[in-house]
Amino acid sequence: MKKTTAFAIIPARYAATRFPGKLMQPLGDKSVIRHTHDNVVATGLFDQVWVVTDSPVIEQEISQHGGRALMSQRPHESGSDRIAEAIAEMEVDIVVNVQGDEPFMEAGPLSALLSTFRDPQVQVASLMHRFHSENDLHNPNIVKVVTDLAGDALYFSRWPIPYNRHETLRPKYFRHIGVYAFRKRALLAFTSWPAGMLERYEKLEQLRYLENRVRIRMVETSFSGIGIDTPGDLDKARAYLG
Repeated sequence: MKKTTAFAIIPARYAATRFPGKLMQPLGDKSVIRHTHDNVVATGLFDQVWVVTDSPVIEQEISQHGGRALMSQRPHESGSDRIAEAIAEMEVDIVVNVQGDEPFMEAGPLSALLSTFRDPQVQVASLMHRFHSENDLHNPNIVKVVTDLAGDALYFSRWPIPYNRHETLRPKYFRHIGVYAFRKRALLAFTSWPAGMLERYEKLEQLRYLENRVRIRMVETSFSGIGIDTPGDLDKARAYLG
């Protein structure tokens, strides 16, 4: 029986809108992108780990320290598109998209994602965790998700879902963590579909899967990480690192 291969692909765009160059910012004795890359490699879960970037600076940062890095051949609107170009000719079954600005990624949630593919029906999987902050719940920059009884996503939104009209009930609210795992064929199909209306309304690309009737298996985790979107996030990461 052919061994199932799993690659981690880290999309790394240099000119981030809110914090340009954030992936090359120093964090302890490494750049942010090297922390992310090295932590994913250290999990030992993947046959290969690649950084895919539009920046020769990031490409050199990874390759000169012994990592694998690829330059994108054309501009891309999303990390999914960047990854799809990179893996199109690779012999790989499962692809895990780890965001380049998640320097403290851990083995536990990544292993849980990979385990979902023991179910042959699963084409895409992602992570979520419980909300503990009312402020975060009402922050439109933090994405929410609701699931069905099997744990598959019903909808993602920037607004709190479900809406609670019952005074005595206390819904469980879940935050979507943007780490994805895909079967290769599902990711390549995604990039061939036009963006749907729900995706355009919410500006959430994962809704394209749901609009095309591809389920996303959600895995609950306690991991939240420190995603670096702003200089303030970088300060938090430096404080965490000590």
